[in-house]
Amino acid sequence: MGEIADIYADLETDVSEEEFREAVEEKVEQMGGLADEETAAMLLAHELNEGEVETIADIEPGMDEVKFIAKVMAIGDLKTFEREGEDEDGRVINVEAADETASVRLAFWDGQAVDIDDGMLSVGDVLRVKGRPKDGYNGLEVSVDKAEQDDDATVDVEPGDGSTVEALTMGQSDVTLRGLVLDTDSVRTFDRDDGSEGKVSNLTLGDETGRVRVTMWDDRADRATEIEPGTAVEVVDGYVREREGSLELHVGDDGAVDEIDEAVDFQPDADPIDGVEIEQTVDIAGVVRSADPVRTFDRDDGSEGQVRNIRIQDATGDIRVALWGDKADKDIQPGDEVLAADVEIQDGWQDDLEASASWNSTIVVLDDGASPAPTPEEQADDQHAGLSSFGDGEDSEASATGGGESTATADTDGGATAAGGGAQTAEQVEFTGTVVQTGDPVVLDDGEQTMSVETGERVQLGQEVTVRGALEDGRLDADDVF
Repeated sequence: MGEIADIYADLETDVSEEEFREAVEEKVEQMGGLADEETAAMLLAHELNEGEVETIADIEPGMDEVKFIAKVMAIGDLKTFEREGEDEDGRVINVEAADETASVRLAFWDGQAVDIDDGMLSVGDVLRVKGRPKDGYNGLEVSVDKAEQDDDATVDVEPGDGSTVEALTMGQSDVTLRGLVLDTDSVRTFDRDDGSEGKVSNLTLGDETGRVRVTMWDDRADRATEIEPGTAVEVVDGYVREREGSLELHVGDDGAVDEIDEAVDFQPDADPIDGVEIEQTVDIAGVVRSADPVRTFDRDDGSEGQVRNIRIQDATGDIRVALWGDKADKDIQPGDEVLAADVEIQDGWQDDLEASASWNSTIVVLDDGASPAPTPEEQADDQHAGLSSFGDGEDSEASATGGGESTATADTDGGATAAGGGAQTAEQVEFTGTVVQTGDPVVLDDGEQTMSVETGERVQLGQEVTVRGALEDGRLDADDVF
């Protein structure tokens, strides 16, 4: 094989070898003998490869021209439009294409659009595409200059596959995502540059891989008031944007958020409270120890704001969480199991850390099926602090009370206290508190300390009860529950 043939063999191009050899001869003539055939062939190869990207995820709107391989996932309808200064209407058809890394909208124009509408292209076809990328209305878009089918290329994605939260990438369009509604916000209005009024709202969606903020525009914005947290939904024809470093899934006029009759698994993965640090953005989950009333205040601009403080406790510690704005109105009571996601850790009152839940945070009152469930490995190394580890066994009792020391008030005839870790002499004590964990043991919280209680009585989360019995080895064996 000759040098020109070797260079051509390394190319990925739709130019035939004969056309390539002719172009080499023309290049030699153009350079007036300053380059031999091998040099001219290498220059041409560089020109042909310019703009080649390995995956769709590598495409950026600012690129002049790109070449890539993608599989056709969906084909839109042929649309006509008036061109300024021309008598003949223009035509365009949009095609959704994807590879293993991302998806992209391809815009085919005029004759190409008509050919596709006539059936020249099918879902599942693999294309070699050359075109100009831009930031379109629904995400990344490539205006196609040339596209040819490649029957030998393989793209390992299948049409109709839904996405997952974890798989979302910047610029994706035509996204289908199923998930569980974790939180919803109110509908907000804004003025557009043209003087019209727009509407926008948000909800937070979770699946087995993570969670994402969904932004709904105009006619779709009212869905936030129509769907309750805990509802399984499917987002159709969404597109991915980035805001403050995080990906969001947007839904416009072409998209929808539909309720579905299907179970969706969501397992929050919380950070241990005792490991959080100032300026971190974290997810914490635990039982609500206390919930203050909503407080209002006047902002500098004269508007009224509101905030509510709650205290969340997990197996490692507790922390105050400030709920700002609409989040202060959430129905949260002592004993509720709560996930506070994307909260910012700040320096609170008396140098105590506190978590701030602002507009981009998510507050979820968890059902039993959505409680954080760390793996055995996570429980062993204490890197995650889900509710399943709260108050479970002696180690958890020690953490919940702040250091392994158990204290209880004595019965009316004693007045003494019993304290210490390890073996203790059984002593009759009485303790009143709110149920923050049911099961074995029951855990009560009086606002200052927790008490693990052995009892066969049925109690409910949030119920205030008084127990009386023998306190031994840090646990109260209840004879009476009332």
